[in-house]
Amino acid sequence: MSTPIRFGTSGWRAIMADEFTLANIRLAVAGIAAYVKTQPTPHRVLVGRDPRFLGEHFVNEAARVLAANNVTPIVIPEAAPTPAIAYAVRTLKTSGAINFTASHNPPEYNGIKFSTHDGAPALPEVTRQIEAAIEQLSSGGGGVPSPFADKFETTDVKPAFLKRLAELVDLKAIAKSGIKVVYDPFWGAGRGYSTDLLREAGVTVETVHDYRDVLFGGHAPEPDDHLLGDARAKMKDIGAHIGIATDGDADRFGIVDQDGTFIQPNYIIALLFDYLVQTRGWKNGVAKSVATTNLINSLAEHHKVPLYETPVGFKYIGELIIADKIAIGGEESAGLTIRGHVPEKDGIIAGLLVAEMVATLGKSLGVQLREMFAKVGSFYPVRENFRLTPERKAAFTEKLKADPSELSGRKVSSVVRTDGLKLILEDGSWVCYRLSGTEPVVRAYTEARSQQDMVALRAASEKFVLS
Repeated sequence: MSTPIRFGTSGWRAIMADEFTLANIRLAVAGIAAYVKTQPTPHRVLVGRDPRFLGEHFVNEAARVLAANNVTPIVIPEAAPTPAIAYAVRTLKTSGAINFTASHNPPEYNGIKFSTHDGAPALPEVTRQIEAAIEQLSSGGGGVPSPFADKFETTDVKPAFLKRLAELVDLKAIAKSGIKVVYDPFWGAGRGYSTDLLREAGVTVETVHDYRDVLFGGHAPEPDDHLLGDARAKMKDIGAHIGIATDGDADRFGIVDQDGTFIQPNYIIALLFDYLVQTRGWKNGVAKSVATTNLINSLAEHHKVPLYETPVGFKYIGELIIADKIAIGGEESAGLTIRGHVPEKDGIIAGLLVAEMVATLGKSLGVQLREMFAKVGSFYPVRENFRLTPERKAAFTEKLKADPSELSGRKVSSVVRTDGLKLILEDGSWVCYRLSGTEPVVRAYTEARSQQDMVALRAASEKFVLS
């Protein structure tokens, strides 16, 4: 019996030719069509993809299934970033979008993200309805209608999205500063977006991995520290001031400072929050997931703006963007968006705003971070994954139900259960544990107030998991 199709924090993902088959794609799309038909008319759905293997074929098949279910498909012929598709949902006023992408997962994966009519990732109440429809179809309660159409309405999402980015980012300031930028799209859907905007504005920008490769260089298209060597080399070649990167569907970002140092997403979100308050005057609020740095908490207190701490999953931050309650929202896993933009992660705008920040302030990110620490205190966050046997995972699941009063001799001052178990210690350092819903893994997030204490806190965090 095959594994049921489940939409997690960022849609349904599976290995191609294993669970990600044409039969399951048809089921998933038919389930989405069933949900869409419960919504107001007209029933129109965008269908897009990242550059993964067979993406064009999957898009066409999805369009045919939608049409057979009396939902009008609007096909995006070229690979497109997730945030560009989200923006098109809003501007074209469609019922939503089906996006074939596995984001930063390895090349053997593909997946489906479903965005609702507001351009935001589908909330759990929506995905539960879709999963129920899929289950009904697969259990014999109904069939997937035979697709019949082969020609569909198409749209180019790029021009309108670039126009919006140009309204949100001060491209003139970047050009005026004379900084040089290196961009690494990781062979993904971000190709031609950041570069077109920057070059048109007169900015010197060079790229690496700027062509389609369905194998993404033989590894996951993830803009993380250990995979940015080519970008660093290009930065050194041209004397670049900043390196920016995006993942497979360009919803996540990676940033390299002038000296080649990778600046972790926790810090980028905090720096941009501080910068947007200063330059835009936005003081309506800030949002972060429970696993994201408390540096943002300190900044919120410093700027006297409301702080929203959400469960992990960008859909919750998207709701706050739609309600205009926040200037910026972000997750430590390299997702952010800003006021007036899409309620979805956007790695492209993240990179452009960092370039603007470096250009405007005339300081490297390392210098900016040190100045921020001097202003509101220092924070050193780390994330680690611990793979457990199924038996140990079951035991740890039980352990998480209790509220510990101490962690390796350190007093726990408060317990937060927004998502998983977060233990706040007396000095403001903390540990957060979240169990994976798909594999026997526990994610442990730790944040110490000094580099010296980080080693001890990580050891205490690991001991809690393994003891």
